[in-house]
Amino acid sequence: MRSWRNEPRTTHAFRGTSEPMSSLRPWVMAARPPTLWAAVAPVLIGSALAHRAGVFRWLPFVAILVAAVLIQIGVNYANDYSDAVRGADTEHRIGPQRAVASGLITPRQMRIGIAAVFGAAVLIGGYLASIAGPVIVVIGVLSIVAALGYTGGPVPYGYRGYGEVFVFVFFGLVATAGTRYVYDQTVGLDAWIGGIVMGCLATAILVANNIRDLATDRAAGKRTLAVKLGRTRTRMLFAVVVLAAFVLVAVAAVAGWVPPWSALALLALPLAIPVVRIVASAVEGPPLIAALKGTARLQLAVGVLFAIGALV
Repeated sequence: MRSWRNEPRTTHAFRGTSEPMSSLRPWVMAARPPTLWAAVAPVLIGSALAHRAGVFRWLPFVAILVAAVLIQIGVNYANDYSDAVRGADTEHRIGPQRAVASGLITPRQMRIGIAAVFGAAVLIGGYLASIAGPVIVVIGVLSIVAALGYTGGPVPYGYRGYGEVFVFVFFGLVATAGTRYVYDQTVGLDAWIGGIVMGCLATAILVANNIRDLATDRAAGKRTLAVKLGRTRTRMLFAVVVLAAFVLVAVAAVAGWVPPWSALALLALPLAIPVVRIVASAVEGPPLIAALKGTARLQLAVGVLFAIGALV
């Protein structure tokens, strides 16, 4: 691992080029912007359902949205740090460049960054707890502990194949139902269903990521679910969780479990077809990276359309 001790902190070569790196750019890169839609989409659904119930307020909406994005960034920073110090990120990794492993950010700097991001989320969470009660404190604490334990701590569950469970619960159920809860401390069936839909698509993002990293994770001893299942069955898992999201939207809309116009989310189905095809056939890095980004956009599209349907 390179060190910044003898290098200017304001520039750094990026991906082997002579392009200078600003001091901010490695942090933006480590935040993994394409994945942040996984934090935004559930907030849109939960807030739209609150608006339908007549309890929506703008200030809590902005606070929830910012806190959710900060927690997602914190998760990505923590993964960047933990994978580097555990030796899981090597020069053979085919995904985007990692900041700590490549020396763009030192481990100490990243620890400070993680603390700062989660600290900001905690401050916003204090405001949300003041209007929604101690349940929000519990949600916030559990979310941060789960985020840090994903690839960090003595028993990183992401290295043991349980990362998909974490993502489904916290970036699906908790994010959507928790958002709805803030507004009037109630959570209806529609919010739970929206949470399951979001959980399926957020899980698909992680599955796509782990398929891309399957070979290097196996070599590093990182026992993700993709490593345990193998490429063929993991590809099937990806298709199943994506399809399940759309099936649930259709069934719930017809059954009246969610607002009927939430079925607008089905219009995003054409976006799902190419990513499922890529994951089903690609073994090289660039197509799988495109599939991961495409899955994140798919989740955002479903979230936006579902939310619009709830507002109709």
